Amino acid sequence: MTADELRALQTPLKEKYRTDPASAMQTLRVEGQLDLDQVTCIVKSVRGPIEAGLHPAAGGPGTFACSGDMLLEALVGCAGVTLSAVSTAMGIALRGGTLWAEGDLDFRGTLGVSKEADIGFKEIRLFIDVDTDASSEQIETLIKLTKRYCVIYQTLQKVPSMTTAWTRQ
Repeated sequence: MTADELRALQTPLKEKYRTDPASAMQTLRVEGQLDLDQVTCIVKSVRGPIEAGLHPAAGGPGTFACSGDMLLEALVGCAGVTLSAVSTAMGIALRGGTLWAEGDLDFRGTLGVSKEADIGFKEIRLFIDVDTDASSEQIETLIKLTKRYCVIYQTLQKVPSMTTAWTRQ
């Protein structure tokens, strides 16, 4: 995609959101169904169902998607799409690239072995390897803007408020 093609797609949206800021607020929704026989949750996605289960370090068989992996996958996917869009908008030619993320979890927390062990990722690292002739300064700007505009990166940085509601079937 060229910068002009990307601009043509995004310009009408940007104009709409400037004139009607409320239209920019969208609610994303994901649904899952419990499978109690396997201790899994079948997450409905646009790519088909994803069966999420326990990580092997928490007693799972290793054959289901792990929620921690899914979080890292979301980060890599979002950062990759954002990097591509930003490089296109900046006119930085990329021949390719690889992104990966890794995070450290202490499974004592989620298994209730230690109240002192945090539940959740203690640290997440995002790595970006780009194949380009761009200058170091251009790449630094590209990475800075990728981090600024990546929804998942910013969500992990800022931690949104969360609520939980329940109903009885």
